[in-house]
Amino acid sequence: MKTGITGATGQLGRLVVEKLKERTAAENIVALVRTPAKAADLGIEARSFDYDQAETLKDSLVGIDQLLLISGNEIGQRATQHENIITAAKAAGVKHIVYTSLLRADTSTLSLAAEHVATEQVLKDAGIAYTILRNGWYTENYTGSVAGAVAAGAFIGSAGNGKIASAARVDYAEAAAIVLTSEDQAGKVYELAGDKAYTLTEFAAELSAQVGKEIPYNDLSENEYAEVLSQLGVPKEFAQAIAGWDVSASQGDLFDDGGKLSSLLGRATTPLAETIKEALQTS
Repeated sequence: MKTGITGATGQLGRLVVEKLKERTAAENIVALVRTPAKAADLGIEARSFDYDQAETLKDSLVGIDQLLLISGNEIGQRATQHENIITAAKAAGVKHIVYTSLLRADTSTLSLAAEHVATEQVLKDAGIAYTILRNGWYTENYTGSVAGAVAAGAFIGSAGNGKIASAARVDYAEAAAIVLTSEDQAGKVYELAGDKAYTLTEFAAELSAQVGKEIPYNDLSENEYAEVLSQLGVPKEFAQAIAGWDVSASQGDLFDDGGKLSSLLGRATTPLAETIKEALQTS
């Protein structure tokens, strides 16, 4: 069975390929990427695959039995891009699509949710067997800021006391690989999140312990946080979106205690302390 991985050269995609190669032969995996040359180091077949080039997608999917559709990163364009891919997959004879969605997408207040909900509906209406992986927050969404926080002497956000049940990106990648190589997955919707939730105050405390100095968490209003991000060079609209996601976290939209991810993995999810440690070592 040939499995196609969209976005295979992205941060999640590379990890999925790595985990999938542990479970099936490399010749069974196809990287579907905009620039195949960038996938050379993956050691698998690579095909040109541009989410925006709807007319070319079908040919790239010929011979693919199942597809991991990793959601695109162009916010505002994703619903259309994903529909293009699902339509092409059906035309090419793909038998099963696994889609990376958002934790509790149908009830979430995150601005990201609407495009995921739209994609889920297109997938359900397509007449192809599907599995939906509703991924919670990546811990790396926050650990990416640890170097800056250490330098500035504070970790900032607008999540209040909201509990965040994040997991390391590799945990979600392994879960995808498991689903792609397991039977009886059609129609399943997995709500996936980390085992142990934390507040950003607790995140800052762990960071402080690891660097050996006090790095407090400073909770800002949504607009204040967006303004600081803009001053740091984040594009204004994206800065506002990031701040809004934190506000959603304060309302519980990034919390989940169902344990579905660890159950699927057959192990505990990666601890927050471990991901912070890795971030500090590479920053």
